[in-house]
Amino acid sequence: MTVSTPAGTTRTVNLRNGLTITVQEYGDAAAGDGTGVLVLHGGAGPRSVAGFAAALSQHAYVVVPTHPGFDGTPRPESTDSVADLAVAYLDLIDELNLHAVMVAGSSVGGWIASEMGLRDNRGRISALVLLGATGIKPEPPLEIADPAKLGPVKTGELAFHKPELRLNPAALSEQQRAAMAANQRTLAVYAGDPYCHDPKLRGRLHRVTVPVLVLAGEQDGIVPLEYERALADSFPRATFRSIPEAGHFPHIEQPGSVFGAIGDFVDTEVKPEAN
Repeated sequence: MTVSTPAGTTRTVNLRNGLTITVQEYGDAAAGDGTGVLVLHGGAGPRSVAGFAAALSQHAYVVVPTHPGFDGTPRPESTDSVADLAVAYLDLIDELNLHAVMVAGSSVGGWIASEMGLRDNRGRISALVLLGATGIKPEPPLEIADPAKLGPVKTGELAFHKPELRLNPAALSEQQRAAMAANQRTLAVYAGDPYCHDPKLRGRLHRVTVPVLVLAGEQDGIVPLEYERALADSFPRATFRSIPEAGHFPHIEQPGSVFGAIGDFVDTEVKPEAN
C-alpha cells in the first residue's frame, strides 16, 4: 500500500502509568480550545491514516498515536491488549487536557475506539467514527480476513477497490518488508486470538452513550459489509453509511464521501444545536 504522509509534528508523551506514546499532531492545538480528534490506525500502521488526519486538521486539532510496538516504537510487555490501548489513549486525552474529543478509528483502531467509549468515565469523548472497524464477533458465515495468512498480494486485492492502491511486494525493500512483518507481529499481540474481536464486546456496546458513525466500504473484502451493519446495530445511537467504490480504507479511496458523511453526522448527531 502506498500512502503519502503529510507533514505533522511528532513527539512523545509520557503517561502517568509510565507508558510512553509517540504521537503525530496536525493543526493548531490552541485554536481548538481544548477540543480535538483522536485518530487511531489499524494493522496497516499510522501511515494509513496520515492523509485522513491531515485533512481533518483543516477543521480541528488532530492527534494520531502510534500503537506501542508499531513502526519500531517500544512496547512494554504489560501492554498487550486492545483494552490496554483503550485505557492508554484515555490517559493520553487526559494528559493533553482535551474534551469533546471525536475518536476516529480504522479497522482495529475502530475496536480500540469502541473500547474507549465503554471506559470513558470522565466524559471526554463526544463521538466515535468507525471506519471498516473490527471488534465484535463475526457471525458465520461472516469472517474477518487475516492478512498474516493471506499474504500481501491477496490482502491488497481484498482491501482496495482501486488496483493502483494495492501493494506491490516486488517494489518493497528488505527494510520495508521487515517493518511490515514486525507490525503484523505486534498486531497479533493486541488482536490475534481470537482474531480481531472480543466475543463479549457486542453485548457491552449498549453502554456507549455518545453518537457513533459506522462507515463501511461496499467492496471491503477484509471486513464484510454485513459485519459493519451488525456493528452499527450494537450501539444505541449509531448511524451506518456505506461508501461505494471503496474497500477496507474508505478514507483513502473515497475521502470526499467519507468527509461528507462525517460532516452530516456532526451536523445532525454531534452538534445539531449549531444548525
